[in-house]
Amino acid sequence: MSNPPYAVVDPSSGEEVETFPFATDAEVDQAVAQAHAAHADWAGLTIEQRGEVVKRVAELFEERKHDLSEIARTEMGKALDQGIDETELCRDIFAYFAEHGPALAADQPIPTGDGAKAFVRRRSIGVLLGIMPWNFPFYQVARFVAPNLMLGNTIVLKHAESVPRSALAVEQLLHDAGVPRAVYTNLFATHDQVATIIADPRVQGVSLTGSERAGSAVAALAGQHLKKCVLELGGSDPMIVLDTDDLDSLVGDAWDFRVYNAGQACNANKRMIVRSEVFGDFVDALVERARSVEDFAPLSSRAAAETLHAQVQEAVAAGATLHVGGELADDASARYSPAVLTGVTPDMRAYREELFGPVAVVYEVTSDDEAVSLANDTPYGLGGSVFSTDVGRARAVADRLDVGMANVNTVAGEAAELPFGGVKRSGFGRELGPLGMDEFVNKQLLYVAD
Repeated sequence: MSNPPYAVVDPSSGEEVETFPFATDAEVDQAVAQAHAAHADWAGLTIEQRGEVVKRVAELFEERKHDLSEIARTEMGKALDQGIDETELCRDIFAYFAEHGPALAADQPIPTGDGAKAFVRRRSIGVLLGIMPWNFPFYQVARFVAPNLMLGNTIVLKHAESVPRSALAVEQLLHDAGVPRAVYTNLFATHDQVATIIADPRVQGVSLTGSERAGSAVAALAGQHLKKCVLELGGSDPMIVLDTDDLDSLVGDAWDFRVYNAGQACNANKRMIVRSEVFGDFVDALVERARSVEDFAPLSSRAAAETLHAQVQEAVAAGATLHVGGELADDASARYSPAVLTGVTPDMRAYREELFGPVAVVYEVTSDDEAVSLANDTPYGLGGSVFSTDVGRARAVADRLDVGMANVNTVAGEAAELPFGGVKRSGFGRELGPLGMDEFVNKQLLYVAD
């Protein structure tokens, strides 16, 4: 079966706007060959010289944020203000690594007992393949690309089939900033061509943000060919509410984070786990928030909306309560009304699967221990949050979460300097912050005898 084409399909109408041809096998080989050849010169620059280019990338994300936001709106339905938020975060990411990259990659001295000098030096490893998703078409690229450009690696990027204009816009921006064309290449590759790239001995690593299924396939190929890989996969992040003295503010934060980007964020608070003392009022306030929504962005595609609708309907048929929303548009659009769901039990798909859309699932618990047990009863382990007026109590609960990112009294800590990544079936490896420059790098020992 052939792969779907790279196509712009407006999710607000279902209209196909533009298609792009797949790369030829010759174009794929040429991109890898050129990236391999360009590595020596790019890595041969000082990190400060590369930093000047990366700094210019940051400036261009700021200059072009409105145009980029419009592209994302057309391709995957992102609200314009959220598209601007995304591009401003890209600006911050490139600016962070341009400024802090030299210190993060500095030689690390190791004390020795024999008078010799020893250092760990961070060196580039060569050509990397990036496989990126559609939900944050600029940010996901930025957090992979920025640190690796600083390190001196070269990049071949395969973006999601539904955001080809975003892929081309990022490529053009990087080239306009001074990144040599062979150092960063966008490819409209097929799945078979991706496998070929991973197998190519000139390619040294692969980073994927996407589904569990895609991550499993890429990890298997990377392992088969002895390539380093970083995976950021699904999430079903818990938001635990122990108590609150400001219900309205808490519910506002919970709702806004859950429906941000039409609920299509890996680290969204997809499971709200609330102590019984607060549960009833919390659900009522959440339902009121949902009912007050007059206009909402579509999901990324009609298929995505239909999948979400099926998950919710199966839960309701099995006994869950749909308090509000959960209506699939009867036209060809990808609109799905924001919903609140309670009464989800372990025998339902909605308990185990990630709900990638604007559905708030709320669970009632009677103790902190029960909250932790429910929070950890998931194959995922991306992030999680705990809320309480007693910070010590909240932190004690957060310390017990099986996640890569634990947050206390905030839905998520998100910034260029904060590492991002998970455990369990949410993947492995980290992006952003100091750890973002420690993945695709040769941590080379230099030992100089006395």
